[in-house]
Amino acid sequence: MECLVVDDDRDIRLSLQSYLQGFDIRAQTAADGVEMRRLIAAQHFDVVILDLMLPGENGLSLCQWLQQRGGPPVIMLTAHGDPINRVLGLEMGADDYLGKPFEPRELVARIHALLRRMRKAGGPEDGAASVKPAQARLLQFEGWRFDRLLRQLHSPQQVVLALSNAEFRLLSALVERPGRVLSREQLIELTRAPGVEVNERSIDLSVSRLRQKLGDSSREPRLIRTLRGEGYLFDAKPQALPEPPP
Repeated sequence: MECLVVDDDRDIRLSLQSYLQGFDIRAQTAADGVEMRRLIAAQHFDVVILDLMLPGENGLSLCQWLQQRGGPPVIMLTAHGDPINRVLGLEMGADDYLGKPFEPRELVARIHALLRRMRKAGGPEDGAASVKPAQARLLQFEGWRFDRLLRQLHSPQQVVLALSNAEFRLLSALVERPGRVLSREQLIELTRAPGVEVNERSIDLSVSRLRQKLGDSSREPRLIRTLRGEGYLFDAKPQALPEPPP
């Protein structure tokens, strides 16, 4: 497994590089965005560990750049007690985050868990990185079609279902992060809207209503799975569709 650690703290870079090698993770390091871009262009990496606070170009901008070019999954390192930047990181395309200071063993566990989810969801290794759910108007999954401009779901039987604002924001958050476990706290942040109060109860209610529209069994859901004590996971592989002619 090839990993790139991007952090301006030399001690952190070297200690992580040494630690990860003990778990058969070959790690290279970069101190800033310039060095990161050079290494990404030169070779393949399975995962990038990216610090939020970097000299010059910050981690949020670099994360967005990686996602736009179909780069490897990103675990972002953030300061504890910094929920705004954690949410921004997720919105920019980060696949997971870890607060500093952290236990290196937890980072190893998150790397393995992330790559397992990517493989299950059809990650970069089978070409899914070319699909950009976050940028597409039309998405297709399991026979369903999701039109994010009209905020409509088209069933496999071509029945058109309108979505409430809460259902639309929730489904958008899920389809942009397939195969990832999203906690209720993450979903609250990802589905906030001006003047709208979102809490754990409203997330659960929106999940229940969205499952009903998708024909997803509450006891044995196929599309929106519940992971007890962790959150929800969208267990399908969305594919971007070409936009209809004007």
